[in-house]
Amino acid sequence: MFIQLIAVVGTILGFICSTLSVAAGLYYMSEIIEDNIEFTRRTLSICIKGLSAILILLWLFDDFSLKHVLFTLFSYYVYSLNLKHFPIVNIKGPIFIATCILAILNHYFWFRYFSNPYIPPLEDRLDPNFKMPHYPTFAEIASFFGICVWFVPFALFISLSSADSSLPLTASDLSSSNQTDKKVNKSVNLIRYLLSQIAQTIDKGFKLLGINFNFRSRNDSSNPNEIYA
Repeated sequence: MFIQLIAVVGTILGFICSTLSVAAGLYYMSEIIEDNIEFTRRTLSICIKGLSAILILLWLFDDFSLKHVLFTLFSYYVYSLNLKHFPIVNIKGPIFIATCILAILNHYFWFRYFSNPYIPPLEDRLDPNFKMPHYPTFAEIASFFGICVWFVPFALFISLSSADSSLPLTASDLSSSNQTDKKVNKSVNLIRYLLSQIAQTIDKGFKLLGINFNFRSRNDSSNPNEIYA
């Protein structure tokens, strides 16, 4: 009986540790990206072009569905529009909303595609010259999803910053800002903002139990982009 209890506790602790590790990794990646914005933008642009070429090759040599390939290529085009003002993004704007919707639809369509592979009719399979088509293995499907479906939207998610509070991008913007005496705030990285909100929510939950971890964001100090424990 106690071994089941230990297994449950171990599973919970493992899940918590894994979640914290992923969160820490995402936070660290957002730090690196923020320090290398132009390099990141060029890298993402090259990746989108390279992945587009890979999709065309998959259609030509692996008989991937043309309509699925075209839909993903269109998705890549919409993703690339986010690079126009990279890393600033309007999270309420049509481009960002379309990016989120297309990322979900892209996953759904390819999942359906691999879940229902084409099976030749019996007459064809009875032909002595029949050659069985190649069905992708789990490793091949997982690699395709990770590289061609999830990579670009995931990279954009941890790279983009909200436009609600942003630095002026040009000298004219700065001049205009100074003339109107408006406060200039640093842009808030989306992944940092999300992690900060999660940390503060957890802190509030523990405070109800009488435990105080003193989570606070840089909003409480000088920079809204980081969280502290």
